[in-house]
Amino acid sequence: MKTANATQRAEVILGLVRDGEECSVSDLSVRFGVSEMTVRRDLDALAAEGRVVRTHGGATAASGVVFEFRFLERAREHRVAKRQIAAKAASLVTDGMTIMLDSGTTTLALAEALRGKRDLTVITTSLPIASALQYSDAIDVVLLGGHLRRDAPDLSGALTLQGLEGLHADAAFVGVDALGVDGTTYSHSIEVAHLIASMAAAADVVYVVADSSKIGRASLAKSGSLSEWDALITDPDLDAAKARELKKHGVKVIRAK
Repeated sequence: MKTANATQRAEVILGLVRDGEECSVSDLSVRFGVSEMTVRRDLDALAAEGRVVRTHGGATAASGVVFEFRFLERAREHRVAKRQIAAKAASLVTDGMTIMLDSGTTTLALAEALRGKRDLTVITTSLPIASALQYSDAIDVVLLGGHLRRDAPDLSGALTLQGLEGLHADAAFVGVDALGVDGTTYSHSIEVAHLIASMAAAADVVYVVADSSKIGRASLAKSGSLSEWDALITDPDLDAAKARELKKHGVKVIRAK
């Protein structure tokens, strides 16, 4: 790292604090082969952006860094399955539709798969989804207001539900934290469960997008039932016995290829 520039040094520092290390000025000076004054300037710049917290003699992680890292880690989990599901879901979206996307990482993958569509309107509570579609000229994004959750980059609460009132969508694509083999959908968050139920009520067609690792489980809050919605879109690795149980309870299962 002796030839690292300021941007490269910042990336290394953020990686260290994400791993729970407190970075001292003296250690970083040796690691990068730069003066302690240069390191202090690096840390001060990161602190000014809210990405680290300055400590006596160094820096540690800001809550925003941990927040960002945890979301990225969730997005990386079962990445191949999420892309397969997203591709299948995107094939069900035609130009000119209005769709709702909740704040999950699978719906984020779907948003990225929609970039080639035209004349779409996407209603969402997810900041990453809004960011992913921001520069897609043929897609209008409606970002619902509300309270920013502390543990995820999305909006929820009474203001969000109020914003949904009077809106209509051709289809809603929603994620789950868990899905019972009887078709019951669950969220870790009571607020998110209420939001998903409201999105489903405002859409003509409702699809649950969930990788197979979430199926056959339960969580804190029920958000709905696939026996009353239209279909589950999942990856090819869904266990055959679980698929049979879902179908027995009236759930239509669409497997991505």
